[in-house]
Amino acid sequence: MFSPLRNLVSGVGVLLQGFGMVLRRPKLFVLGAIPPLITSILFVVALVALVLNLDDLTTWMTPFASGWDDAWQNALRVTLGIVLVVASVLIMVIAFSGLTLALGFPLYDKIAEDVEEELGGAPPQTDEPVVSSAVRAIRQSLALIALSALVSIPLFAAGFIPVVGQTVIPVISAIVGGWFICTELVGTAFDRRGLRRLADRRTWMRRHLALVLGFSIPVYLLLAIPFVSVVVFPAATAGGTILARRLLPPATPEVPRTT
Repeated sequence: MFSPLRNLVSGVGVLLQGFGMVLRRPKLFVLGAIPPLITSILFVVALVALVLNLDDLTTWMTPFASGWDDAWQNALRVTLGIVLVVASVLIMVIAFSGLTLALGFPLYDKIAEDVEEELGGAPPQTDEPVVSSAVRAIRQSLALIALSALVSIPLFAAGFIPVVGQTVIPVISAIVGGWFICTELVGTAFDRRGLRRLADRRTWMRRHLALVLGFSIPVYLLLAIPFVSVVVFPAATAGGTILARRLLPPATPEVPRTT
């Protein structure tokens, strides 16, 4: 099999291996499903609240159209309402993994630790204080969310281009979205090896791009399905640790570096 294609298939296998690991630990799997469930409920509540107040919101945002003909006024506000809903969903998809990882930081750290112990050969845990580690993880997650939002805005706009917007752009969006989510999911294993900068993760991910995309694109597509993410996220966390071990050379203690 052609090497990039083989690596793509191998990346999918990493996700399946992650499923196998967490399903063998039902208690850990259930605990790992709680943060994405909370995030999903929060997002659904926020989206319902937006839709219920959409008419008042679009009216407030377009005071200049109050004197327009009814047909043009309604067309403008309906279009604006659709854009607001789509943009909100897009932001929620982008922010989902970062917020979920922040909510479930100790649980996902435990999943990653169990994966490391089962596979063996991992370095010992670093002595970085938990608070410092959590603050750094949140800061990095916010940076990734902001960057992915900036990239997603032009992709969203390009989605309205005939033909290209319905064929090429969804593929690019899945690749970009998967890349950002994967950057989050490999974080714990990289941190454990003293590689605490986002640049470290990107460097090693680029060296094994096909393997990364084979893992990250299915994760991105599955996490975009409401409440399916509750089942997928614990497995994706385990898979992120497995993937990090494949990206990196055999573990050796390193001097911790911070962003």
